[in-house]
Amino acid sequence: MQLTDWIGRSEQVSDTATPTPYAALSATFDRDPVRPAAGTLLPPLWHWLYFLPLYRQSEIGADGHAKRGGFLPPVPLPRRMWAGSQFTFHKPLCIGDALERTSTIDNVSEKSGRTGPLVFVKVRHEIRRAGETEIALTEFHDIVYREAAQPGAVEPAPQAAPATATWEKRWVPDDVLLFRYSALTFNGHRIHYDRKYVTETEGYPGLIVHGPMVATLLLDLLRHQMPDAEVLSYQFRAVRPVFDIHPFFVCGEVLADGKTIHLWAKDHAGWLTMDATAVIR
Repeated sequence: MQLTDWIGRSEQVSDTATPTPYAALSATFDRDPVRPAAGTLLPPLWHWLYFLPLYRQSEIGADGHAKRGGFLPPVPLPRRMWAGSQFTFHKPLCIGDALERTSTIDNVSEKSGRTGPLVFVKVRHEIRRAGETEIALTEFHDIVYREAAQPGAVEPAPQAAPATATWEKRWVPDDVLLFRYSALTFNGHRIHYDRKYVTETEGYPGLIVHGPMVATLLLDLLRHQMPDAEVLSYQFRAVRPVFDIHPFFVCGEVLADGKTIHLWAKDHAGWLTMDATAVIR
């Protein structure tokens, strides 16, 4: 079969937005870990605490992800990364909601990059409250697959982050922070917690900070700077990996229209690691 034969495949998952994961992520982000009451609004991106990937242990591959060829296409390239996402928030989700998610392979494309062949898989997620036809959240998830690191391979030139920011928060990642986020999202990918694997097998200098966690911390920055803002849409693009061997920073500024928020993450050297935009009401 061709990888493009996976386009159009779909799966459905049901879950309930329970309070304990919310409180646990709050604690992980060093916020007050109070279990919220039913009806409490779920912050943007915190839906990632639900619909967890519950693969059987026998279905897990060498990298800690599910073996290829189930819902996702069997891409033969060994390195898998979260490249970016785009979201439209149609209506709020709340603690206590029974939810349904329909996931569909929207596109599969193959390209050639500096480091060799690349395969991009785009997945569309649509989340509804159980029994409702109206979509509450539309999410597009971009996954990129790459070849294993080659000795002497030239990495792309880094891009400088914006020189100034209205808001900035410093984070010091460590094994415990990455473990807790992996546990909360049931993410078995070994690049986030297995230092021997990530350095010796995948060739990175340290544990990789989860792209979704950085994306969530960017919106967390917005949420605590502008607590009354309603996020209508959000998109982010991973530019460069963040490793646990140095601090990193989440930054933001309000653009001239007052409704568009530029958010970005940078590493200890000032290189851009994630670029994002939120639109608020």
